[in-house]
Amino acid sequence: MKATNAGFCQVFVVFALHIMLLASCAQQSNDEPTAADVISARVQALSSNAMEGRETGTPGEANASAWIDSVFQAQGLIPRGDKGSLQAFQYKPHPPMQMHGHGDSASMGMALVQEINGNNVLYALPEKSNRWGIVGAHYDHLGYGDENSLFRGEPEIHNGADDNASGVAGMLALSERLAEKNNPKSMLFAAFSGEEKGLWGSNQFCKTPTIPLDSVDYMINFDMIGRLRGDTLAVYGTGTSPRWMELLETCNEEGFVFVPSESGVGPSDHTSFYLQDIPVLHFFTGQHPDYHKPSDTADKINNDGILRIVNFVERLINLLNAQEDWVFTATKDQDEESTPSFKVTLGVIPDYLFSGEGMRIDGVSENRPAALAGLIRGDIVTQIDTVNVTDMMSYMKALSLFQPGNESKVTVERGGQLEQVTVLWD
Repeated sequence: MKATNAGFCQVFVVFALHIMLLASCAQQSNDEPTAADVISARVQALSSNAMEGRETGTPGEANASAWIDSVFQAQGLIPRGDKGSLQAFQYKPHPPMQMHGHGDSASMGMALVQEINGNNVLYALPEKSNRWGIVGAHYDHLGYGDENSLFRGEPEIHNGADDNASGVAGMLALSERLAEKNNPKSMLFAAFSGEEKGLWGSNQFCKTPTIPLDSVDYMINFDMIGRLRGDTLAVYGTGTSPRWMELLETCNEEGFVFVPSESGVGPSDHTSFYLQDIPVLHFFTGQHPDYHKPSDTADKINNDGILRIVNFVERLINLLNAQEDWVFTATKDQDEESTPSFKVTLGVIPDYLFSGEGMRIDGVSENRPAALAGLIRGDIVTQIDTVNVTDMMSYMKALSLFQPGNESKVTVERGGQLEQVTVLWD
C-alpha cells in the first residue's frame, strides 16, 4: 500500500503541475504563451512546494523526476536510461567521525547511515549519427535544508528556483526546439540528481554511461542561469577545447559580456565529463544572497534572461553539430596544494562575475564578521591588514593568515571611496 500511495501522489502532483503550466499560459491575452512564459511556468512548477525542495532520495525528488519525465515525453523524445528514462544510483554518505573510546565508532556510525537512492532522467533525440552532444542540468536541491544550506532558521522548504529549476527550464526549452529540427548529430538531454550531494548523478552516468562516452563530442551544463544581470554571463570550461572562445564570440548575437574561466573543474556536473576528456561548457549567471536559502524563489527569476541564454546556446549547438568532432584540451586546474586552507571567513558571498580588482561582496550573512563590522553588499575588499586583495585567490590567501579570535583591519571600496573597518574573525 505504501508504494501504491506514493505512486498515486506522484502522478497527482505531475498532473496538478501540468494544470498550473496550462493555466499560466492561458492567462495570456491571445492564449498564445511566449517562450519566456513557458520557461516561467516550468520554473514555478519545479520550484513549487509540491516538490519539497527536491532533495535526493526523497519523495520530492521522485515528484520532480516524474514531472521532468512527463515534459520530455510530451516533446516526443526517446527514453535513454537504464530502465526506461531513469538511471538509478545509490550512495552511502560518510558519517562524521566520532571517537568515544569504545570501539570503532566510525564504522559503527557508517552502519547507522542509510543508503540514499536517486535517479537521473535521461532522454535523447532520435539518433542521427554515431557522434553525440550532451546537454545537462541538475534538478535536485536541498529539501528542507540539508547540510549544504546557508539558512540558519527552522527547517523550511528550499525551493531552488535558480538552483537549479532555472537550468532545467533552460534545458527543456532547448530540447523542445532541437526536437523540431534536423540535427546532424545525436543529442542526449540529462537531468541529473545528487549534484548538491557531490555530483553523484553525473558521476554515475560517466561510470555507467547509456551512450558510448568515446562518441561524445561535448557536454553543455546549465546550472543557475536564472539571475542574469545586464549582459554579463559566466562561461566555465573555455579552455577545454582550443576553439571554444572563437565559437562563443561567433554565436554572440545576444551581445553577452562573457566572464570566461578556462578550467574544466568546478562545483557542478560538467566536471564529471571533463574528467573523461570531454570538452565542456558551464553557463552561470552568478551568486546572490538567496543562494542555498528558502528565499531562492521563482518570483526572482529573470525568465527573459534564461530565454536569451537558450537562444545563444541553440546557435552554439547548431554550429557545434556541423563539426565532425570537437578537440579536447586539458586545463591547468588548481590542486589542493595551491589552494590555501583557512579557518576563518568573513561570512559573505563573493561576486564571482566581478572582473575588477579586489573581491566584491554579493551577499552578507547575518551575525557573521562582515555584518557585525558593517560591511554591506557591493563593498569591494581591497586589503586585509597588510595583504592586498586583488582577486579571489589573494582573498583566500589573506584568510589563511588568521585564526578565530584575531582582529583585522579590512579596507573596502564603497561608492568610490575607501573605508576601513575592524573585523573580529570567528
